[in-house]
Amino acid sequence: MNHHGEAVAAHVAFAKTVRLRAAELDDCEAIAALMNLPGVRPGILSHGYRTAASLRDWLENLAANSMIVLAECEGRLIGQARLMVHTGRRAHSASLGIAVHDAYHGCGVGSLLLGALLEAADNAPGLRRIELSVFADNAPAIALYQKLGFVMEARARADAVRDGALHDVFPMARIASAPEFGPAQVPTDSTAAH
Repeated sequence: MNHHGEAVAAHVAFAKTVRLRAAELDDCEAIAALMNLPGVRPGILSHGYRTAASLRDWLENLAANSMIVLAECEGRLIGQARLMVHTGRRAHSASLGIAVHDAYHGCGVGSLLLGALLEAADNAPGLRRIELSVFADNAPAIALYQKLGFVMEARARADAVRDGALHDVFPMARIASAPEFGPAQVPTDSTAAH
């Protein structure tokens, strides 16, 4: 087996050890620890330095149609992704955010998390647009998003502060078509009478 084949086999084997599940209130301390990691904070547009208490408040007030998926490996939280559905005239769209544990960057955790969220989004009635913002210099994240069908919509110059300097951000979005109609069902004599 060549080096590429070995790498693919290793990713597949690792993916089988990852458990994806919905976040619960008891996860707040682990999520806060993840969000405070030195490799996570610079890649997200929020401020980082979360507390378990602030995350608990946030989770308790989360809209019912929004979701947070966690990735665990051997009982350890290694990633989280969230999909926050908008309301009103933007009810067809949702914002996506993701964070992967420092020790698991490049291992496929992001692909697993985003795959789960996008599958759920594609099957949600009326949800067609998923959007996110990413630092313009975050090439691995941009490559992942593009692989999953996201496109850059613009370049927001000097949009976010990181390490005391202004940085450009790419707004990206993925727009899904409406689901196809199922095959027409012709009533039979037994179903027509009901």
